Amino acid sequence: MAIKSFQGFRKAIKKEYDAPILVEDYMCKKLVTFTPDQSILEVMEKFAKHHISGGPVLDENGFLVGIISEADCMKQISESRYFNQPILDKSVERFMTKNVETIPHDTSIFDAAGIFVQHNRRRLPVLKDDILVGQISRKDIVIAALKLSGHNWK
Repeated sequence: MAIKSFQGFRKAIKKEYDAPILVEDYMCKKLVTFTPDQSILEVMEKFAKHHISGGPVLDENGFLVGIISEADCMKQISESRYFNQPILDKSVERFMTKNVETIPHDTSIFDAAGIFVQHNRRRLPVLKDDILVGQISRKDIVIAALKLSGHNWK
């Protein structure tokens, strides 16, 4: 004979997760920044010193005007060889990317991953009210995903 339970229907307990899932939770906030009038040689030295591969370019008021990367420096190195000249002391403004793709601070890491896939970028400056507040990289998104791997999201 089967035993019946008379406890009645039990309400399923829904777990709520307070895990951080926004770009601002994982972005780098201490950035090495550059200015448009800085020499490309200085940029390369900072890349080597700080073990970075790129960074935002800010004007005298602190607004984002571009981004400079190792790839941009490769243009200078290639150009100097083509003209058989040493690497000249040219400014960042000549080589930086001016139409910078940015990401809002309150974007989820899932949407950020989609943006990285769609635009094939290594890093994106993070803006809050048009002010640079940090930078998120593909590596930061991977680290965030590892931290959140035990959670289910709906």
